[in-house]
This record gives sequence, C-alpha cells and structure tokens, in this order.
Amino acid sequence: MAMFDIYTDYLICQNKHATATGLSEMLAGEIAHDQVTRFLRLNEFSSKSLWNYVKKPVREHECASGALLLDDSIEEKPYTDENEVNTWHYFHAKGDVVRGLIF
Repeated sequence: MAMFDIYTDYLICQNKHATATGLSEMLAGEIAHDQVTRFLRLNEFSSKSLWNYVKKPVREHECASGALLLDDSIEEKPYTDENEVNTWHYFHAKGDVVRGLIF
C-alpha cells in the first residue's frame, strides 16, 4: 500500500491528534515516524493535488440529477460525558480541539 493511502487512512480513523509517531505506533513500527515526516515534507498537498487524486472516482459517479456534498460538521457537546461518539475533534473553525459529535 502506498504511503499516501496509509496516511490518509490514518487521518480518517484518528479521533484525536494525528502524528507521525502515532501512525508508526499504530503500524507496530512497520513504518518509522521519520518515513512519515519525510513523506509529508517532500510532497505537495494542496487543494489542486487533492482534486487530481479524487477527480476520476468523482467523475465516475457524476450525474445531472444529483450532487456530491462532503462535510465534516461538528456539533459541540462540552457538557455531555465523553464516549465513543462524543469525543475530542479538531475544529478548524475555532483552530482548537473541542468535545462533540461529527456528522
């Protein structure tokens, strides 16, 4: 599996802060954290590169009668007990980690 796919899968499944060390630990050291850091440093990850990566599968599902919407909205729940659903997430609008639900 390519490093890009491994890293994006890690970001998707990570509920807290994503780190190169965390990815390495999750893979039981199969990939060193230095490899992850080097991969991130040596590659460009812009909106354009993301679109080039997903354009083909998006176009396969394109139709005139529908729309594909992608969003990861967070409903803050600071006073609700933490559990599998209500947990800590990085909230880009606030630039900080908040407790809540992703929907």
